[in-house]
Amino acid sequence: MDIHWRNTQKPARFFILDARAFLAFLLFLVHMRLWTLYVVIAVMFFFWLMERFGLTFEASLRAVRSWFLGQNRPANSRRARRRWIDFG
Repeated sequence: MDIHWRNTQKPARFFILDARAFLAFLLFLVHMRLWTLYVVIAVMFFFWLMERFGLTFEASLRAVRSWFLGQNRPANSRRARRRWIDFG
């Protein structure tokens, strides 16, 4: 039998994508409109593209979040911003 305990860490796949990327498809099943189909296709294509670049589903979500936030963190004042320190 090919089932082993080490396979429990592998992500669930649905055809070629991570199964969590198909949660957007659930949105389409709840609200069947043409524009939601386009959104679902765009989201699935985006996550497929991120996997082709070597990012997992979680890593691509973190990359998108950091891209939206940018370098400046608005919750921190200029004085509280951390600087690069080299103790070398």
